[in-house]
Amino acid sequence: MSGMAETVTAAALDLGTTSTKAALLDRNGTLCHITRFSAPAINHTQDRYESDALRYVETAEQVLARCLAYTNERPPLGLCSQRSSLLIWDKSSGQPVTPLISWQDGRGKRFHDTPGNAETAIPALTGLRLTPYYFAPKLSVLLRENPAWREKLEQQEWLAGTLDTFLIWRWTDGRAFCTDASMAARTLLMDVHQLRWSQELCDLFGIPLRILPQITPSTGLNLPLRNDLTLQTSVGDQSAALLAGVPDDRTTALVNLGTGGFVIRFLDTAVHPPEGYLHTLVYQDRDKPASMASEGTLNSISAALSPYPFRECTIEDLAGNGIFCLAEPSGLGAPYFSSHLGLYFSASTTHLSPRQIAALLLEAIVFRVAEILESFDRQAPLAQIYLSGGLSELRCLQYGIAQCVPLPVHHLQQKETSLLGAAMLAANLRTRQLSYAVKIDAGPPNRALQEKYRRWKIWLAGLVGTRNNPD
Repeated sequence: MSGMAETVTAAALDLGTTSTKAALLDRNGTLCHITRFSAPAINHTQDRYESDALRYVETAEQVLARCLAYTNERPPLGLCSQRSSLLIWDKSSGQPVTPLISWQDGRGKRFHDTPGNAETAIPALTGLRLTPYYFAPKLSVLLRENPAWREKLEQQEWLAGTLDTFLIWRWTDGRAFCTDASMAARTLLMDVHQLRWSQELCDLFGIPLRILPQITPSTGLNLPLRNDLTLQTSVGDQSAALLAGVPDDRTTALVNLGTGGFVIRFLDTAVHPPEGYLHTLVYQDRDKPASMASEGTLNSISAALSPYPFRECTIEDLAGNGIFCLAEPSGLGAPYFSSHLGLYFSASTTHLSPRQIAALLLEAIVFRVAEILESFDRQAPLAQIYLSGGLSELRCLQYGIAQCVPLPVHHLQQKETSLLGAAMLAANLRTRQLSYAVKIDAGPPNRALQEKYRRWKIWLAGLVGTRNNPD
């Protein structure tokens, strides 16, 4: 093919929920020849979100082959994957026993904490909280509702794992049954302090430890694949995005706003996040301690915005009235984890236009992000903030965050951060100049918005029953 890349240092593959993407990394540390295919359709019935696992592997193979056609080289491969999507498959035939069960699948809500230890054991060992979207509660429900499956798995006639595990197993012709530390850390079954599966957590969920894949480092895998590539990196998609946006910089926080939102900053290994926040294992270099981070989360914010003309909102629409709002339909995320507080207004909105309601929802996103950043800054001072993700393109959100956070705020122009992070790790490139970041100029202080943010914090503290001083 004409126009082939002159020098390629790595290839990357991103197994996303809505699309599967591949790219090459050139010698300047820039992605090129980005190739995108739509991911297999997800069938949604009640709380079930399922897709065709074999079709997913076929799509990954096709998109990677299309991308590699731009080079004669066979560069090291970095893989990043959606977290917590899982399936069970037959070991001898390689055929799926179940569909690919999406991380969005809600049947984990039927998990029953019989020992009654989840509230203390899970945060202490994993740094996370019990939610139905993780691997463990979903697999626990499947095994309870299908008792014969447990014996098949224990006898190793069948295998169970996340999407990365299934793809690697197939691409190594069954030689590697594994998952990396960053993916294992989101199962609710791994002790992130010991970097191994926890017998206590396996007992809590009723999942035999011996059926779980081997936990590997995120880098230095050196796994030969049947397509003549060598897999050097496998990592969770959000971990890859963090590494591309904030390369292990403990004075910078990344705000990623998309389907949901997360606010995350690296931590020294001896430091724990503020109370209520997630303690996230980002990645692990071979023979080195794992990199850890503190994470706050916003749930389903794009779903809250989608019925309203939020893209029409301007800066002038913010702080237009005295109504307060929460914009997370599936419940407040970290640090609150409040399922009964989701999409919520402090007063009736029947007299408001759709655009005015959209402005309230955007305010709520700004205020939640700002409050998380304040908590992080109190824990250990931050020097700057970077924004990424599709919703970060909105001027209202850029402006609002810059107004409510007294720190420099930059917008990352690189759109494919997960691909870039996976490629960087595969190329053993740990740092790069953030030449794609543009500082946001918020202009003079917006006293009305800043005052509303102050009052919103007091209102939220009353709703969640905190005793913390909101100032």
